[in-house]
Amino acid sequence: MQADTLEIKVAMQIQKPLKTVFEAIVNPELMCNYFISESTGIMEEGKNLVWRFPEFDLDCPVRVDKIIKNEYISYYWAIDEKELLVEFFLTSKENNSTLVTIHEKSMPNNEAGLKWLSGNSFGWSNFLCCLKAYLEYSINLRKGAFDFMRK
Repeated sequence: MQADTLEIKVAMQIQKPLKTVFEAIVNPELMCNYFISESTGIMEEGKNLVWRFPEFDLDCPVRVDKIIKNEYISYYWAIDEKELLVEFFLTSKENNSTLVTIHEKSMPNNEAGLKWLSGNSFGWSNFLCCLKAYLEYSINLRKGAFDFMRK
């Protein structure tokens, strides 16, 4: 039996404390070092933002939903004119590290949904790798990585 809807769930442990990881996710000055190229502001509850990505010439509207400092971040962003919920769960682990778990919900279990599941699962896994490389080693893995995707 197949589920009616598809959801993405990815996770990775970052060898940095909760406060550092949280700030890197909500602060666009830090996000520009591993994820986006620019933002219209910091992530705060109720704010509407626009993100730009270095490899695409498009604006991505973001509606920040809920923020619990150093624990939880949620927002909605538009994918093909459908608003999807993205949630970040931050959990303190041993050795002052942080487990980052990301959920993105949801799309119908059909051809378009499977395409979204494949692409965004890769995207969120890449996000976590880029976040880890930036916070732990000051490396921007995205720089030049997706130049081939520009239209």
